[in-house]
Amino acid sequence: MKKPLSRRSILQAAGITSLAGVGGLAGRSLASRVGAPERMAHSHAMGVVGSVDTEIFHPGHFLESWNFSDLDGAERDAYYRETPQADGTTLREYELYAVDREIEIAPGVYFPAWTYNGQVPGPTLRATEGDTIRIHFVNQGTHPHTIHFHGWHSPGMDGSLPEHQVMPGAEFLYEFKAEPFGLHLYHCHAIPLKRHIHKGLYGTFIVDPKEPRPPAHEMVMVMNAFDTNFDGDNEVYAVNTVAHYHMAEPIRVEVDQVVRIYLVNLTEFDPINSFHLHAMFFDVYRTGTRLTTEEVTDTLMLCQGERAILETRFRYPGKFMFHAHQSEFAELGWMGLFEAIA
Repeated sequence: MKKPLSRRSILQAAGITSLAGVGGLAGRSLASRVGAPERMAHSHAMGVVGSVDTEIFHPGHFLESWNFSDLDGAERDAYYRETPQADGTTLREYELYAVDREIEIAPGVYFPAWTYNGQVPGPTLRATEGDTIRIHFVNQGTHPHTIHFHGWHSPGMDGSLPEHQVMPGAEFLYEFKAEPFGLHLYHCHAIPLKRHIHKGLYGTFIVDPKEPRPPAHEMVMVMNAFDTNFDGDNEVYAVNTVAHYHMAEPIRVEVDQVVRIYLVNLTEFDPINSFHLHAMFFDVYRTGTRLTTEEVTDTLMLCQGERAILETRFRYPGKFMFHAHQSEFAELGWMGLFEAIA
């Protein structure tokens, strides 16, 4: 029997060896989201050689998309609709489905995921406090699944108990008010919980305050990791799934523009993950449920399910590294660059 690659050698093998069997590819195709197949080069200096296929999931597009804004016209309408209400709020309707799908997490490294809408993380949902959220959920996967939202809602909408499980081939309608304002998340709450989350069934749920936050360059970062040989120990770490993606594709920002990061930790098997920004400090709004902060730092630690809104301005042009401050996580994929342009 071939010996599995260790967590320290996996990225050196990226582009050479596939570490997981092929998962199901059922469900509606998302290939049209980003047009023709594209493969993005990765940095050899960071231990990753080759490229990933961004046809189905494009980390750069995911970073700055919510409510299916990466889709156009009728295609977006198939997944998201909004209807103004008489009280000034908005009814936001979503089509979400669970489906088994193999995803590429580093060049040539594949993971048999359980996904929402064929991607990991699932689509980012965004509303204003007081809006009505209505989600038509279809389970096209091979296991029972649910959607559990962090926030206020009735117990019947919680997606956490055995009677809440949606069986393969079945569907369920979730409906609740978007509250409180802040940065939240959603994930499958079926048992075993650690398996359903680790396999990829999670996403970000942003609820804006009724009085909008000041304009900013906004982006969503989900810290995640993958146990490719299912031994309870992660081999690949990332922000938004693809190891070291933003080392080769730096995130472009403008000098002196407010940058707002919606940071969510959904790493399984490690009790803590972290975010560190080089040569900079940032304001921290934990859970995003307050509009003021007294926390200014350059390194933030979060347990699974914890989240924070980070705000900063880049003073100088150039490239600024960001990564987990657990060095092993950084070396195994959780590292990227901002490129500030004057």
